[in-house]
Amino acid sequence: MRWRMGRRSTNVEDRRGVRLGGRKAAGGGLGLIVILVIAVLLGADPVKLLSDISSTGVDQSSYYEQQPVSEQDQELADFVSVVLADTEDTWTEIFTQYNGTYREPTLVLFSGAVESACGYAQSAVGPFYCPGDQKVYIDLTFYRDLKNRYDAPGDFAQAYVIAHEVGHHVQNLLGISDQVYKAQQRSSQTEANRLSVMQELQADCFAGVWAHNAHKTRQILEEGDIEEGLNAASSIGDDRLQKQSQGHVTPDSFTHGSSAQRVRWFKKGLDTGDIEACNTFEARSL
Repeated sequence: MRWRMGRRSTNVEDRRGVRLGGRKAAGGGLGLIVILVIAVLLGADPVKLLSDISSTGVDQSSYYEQQPVSEQDQELADFVSVVLADTEDTWTEIFTQYNGTYREPTLVLFSGAVESACGYAQSAVGPFYCPGDQKVYIDLTFYRDLKNRYDAPGDFAQAYVIAHEVGHHVQNLLGISDQVYKAQQRSSQTEANRLSVMQELQADCFAGVWAHNAHKTRQILEEGDIEEGLNAASSIGDDRLQKQSQGHVTPDSFTHGSSAQRVRWFKKGLDTGDIEACNTFEARSL
């Protein structure tokens, strides 16, 4: 991926030196439930995660600890800043075409654990978007897992992760996230999961829309990049993650979509570059 000459975003908040002491996980409420669900999907041990969360129950305040940043980590931080800037430019152009205004999200870099408007989260949950503060959160060590644990190496695979979370921000701005949430409150668990899958697949499609338009305007893609992105989408499908973590697959519990579905919708956005092609909620099949 051609990124080194790209613009760096000013919407990056670096909290990698922040250590959280004694924070209860999101009050033990919805935030904790969401965190645990995501952790399970990513193959984490929920029992261990709960234990880790409980062990932070001593009442201490957050404190800042200056830590040395390796050259590799700094390059990753530089890279995600460029990717974020590119999503800003692309989505600003797209929103302008529809006579809208794109509000840029903030990317928060953290290490170990972080507080967001959606609650307390540990690195085990993976990257996430919080609509409450319109911020994307990532511990850059996730990229090691992406390469080694999920067998999805490459810089464009890393860019796909950021673009997917920014896709959730776009959904939030368009009011889609709120509509999904309200519909889920009236639905059975199975139907709520199905709506979640549609929302996640649309974010995958939006990630593809970004890549299509960014390459068309700025020629960011190199040979092999598309394969890296498609492989990343496949590597974090619900069926593949469930097979790895529990040895069997339960389709009714899917919340992000199968590997084949994630690849299909990411590729649809990549091929068309059209947000209107990303309407997973009215698609005949996913």
